[in-house]
Amino acid sequence: MTTRSIVRRVRGMDTADGAGVKLKRVIGQPALDMLDPFLMLDEFRSDQAGDYIEGFPDHPHRGFETVTYMLAGRMRHGDNKGNTGDLGPGSVQWMTAGSGLIHSEMPQQEEGLMWGFQLWVNLPAADKMTAPRYQDIPPSDIPVVQPAAGVTVKVVAGELAGAKGPVSGIATDPVYLDIALEAGAAFELALPEGHSAFAYVFDGQAANVAGQSVTRGELAVLSKGETVAFAATEPARVLLVAGRPLAEPVARYGPFVMNSPDQIHQAIADFRAGKF
Repeated sequence: MTTRSIVRRVRGMDTADGAGVKLKRVIGQPALDMLDPFLMLDEFRSDQAGDYIEGFPDHPHRGFETVTYMLAGRMRHGDNKGNTGDLGPGSVQWMTAGSGLIHSEMPQQEEGLMWGFQLWVNLPAADKMTAPRYQDIPPSDIPVVQPAAGVTVKVVAGELAGAKGPVSGIATDPVYLDIALEAGAAFELALPEGHSAFAYVFDGQAANVAGQSVTRGELAVLSKGETVAFAATEPARVLLVAGRPLAEPVARYGPFVMNSPDQIHQAIADFRAGKF
């Protein structure tokens, strides 16, 4: 079995998006533009309402998927196709924008902690114009397993210890795990060998990933391989995400991700013409 190692480390960059929501951009910044098939990873975390209260008003998407994982707080989403939903703590929304929609995500609180992630996942060329769809997943539908002593894992996508995540039908065959490690815990898990993968430590001081210490707020890009090891001397939580790389041309312009500049121009024209 080939064990994965860390090939790159990245820390999040302070930025703002939507109507001024403050966040850390980890993937999709100068230090790590993308990690095929992953286009962007943002962590939003604040207990100051002014950092998040204006939310993400109506904005378009085409050609990729957005994955929102809420740790704390409530966010209401809606779109121009009539879909609505309320994302509370522990819930996940996997939205396939496909051919295009106009979407909003607005906080449903005026105080308290708002904490979570949004990940952008590219779609293959053959699926970029597919019909939009949602997978809205409450926390009760996310399996929780204990693959080793002191290790608790929420399985959002992929399989672990006999449990299969509720996310299905995704072209990149993703793995998305929320790993909680108690002090002194250690375990190793299998990943599809050719998948791109990263580990992001989001709680606690640090965790040991692939034999090296990774501190809070640091993302470790992992080499190819069949397994990856984790350990912790103090309690920690790690987001482990992997997906099949597409190895296709990428053309990006704001909320549009296609394969060529001509397709980007068409996306802009379609949006302006009200075709989303």
